[in-house]
Amino acid sequence: MSTIKLMLADDQELIRESLAFVLNTDTQLNVIALARNGKQAIELCEKELPDVILMDIQMPEMNGIEATRLIKQRWPHVRIIILTTFQEIDHVLETLTIGAEGYLLKAIHPNDLIAGIKLIHRGGTLLPNDIAKQLIQQLNNPTEKIVSSPASRYSLTVREEQVLKNLAMGLSNKLIAEKLNLSEGTVKNYISSIYHKLDVNDRLHAVNKAKKEDLV
Repeated sequence: MSTIKLMLADDQELIRESLAFVLNTDTQLNVIALARNGKQAIELCEKELPDVILMDIQMPEMNGIEATRLIKQRWPHVRIIILTTFQEIDHVLETLTIGAEGYLLKAIHPNDLIAGIKLIHRGGTLLPNDIAKQLIQQLNNPTEKIVSSPASRYSLTVREEQVLKNLAMGLSNKLIAEKLNLSEGTVKNYISSIYHKLDVNDRLHAVNKAKKEDLV
């Protein structure tokens, strides 16, 4: 049986190293690369070409959602599992839409994670039961369905819309973090994603474009 080549992308070194140690205990798995952000994940993907990537969402420089989007465009055969602590339903919808094969929480038991990786490698898909139920409920409930809006033209998630509205109000990253109960690092990641989606380079241009396009 061939070895499954893995890449781990997470901005926390302890998590990267711990996961690598645990996963390498399985003879069928081989962690060949560790990335500290989405940008490095893309660079290492080109160099190492892994079979499966475990991708965190909130990372500096480039988040996991954007990295997944770009990797899937260039290497559609590389299978990606989003491994995160976040349970926002908009993240699930977005990562599945751009091609991720699995979405798991970091609290998962190592044995279940290893089994999940093997399932994904064989061509399967994977979602935790609680998240799958939320997803089905949202898709089946007309009042919860995503409706067309100006923000949908730019593929902004619900959380990104919230951050953008607060940017337009002139709030600092610290105040936005406190208001939305997020860390400043997470807010910075959302802002970076917003810049990319709106094709702007700074806060002023993001706010001006948001107002011009009726996003806020």
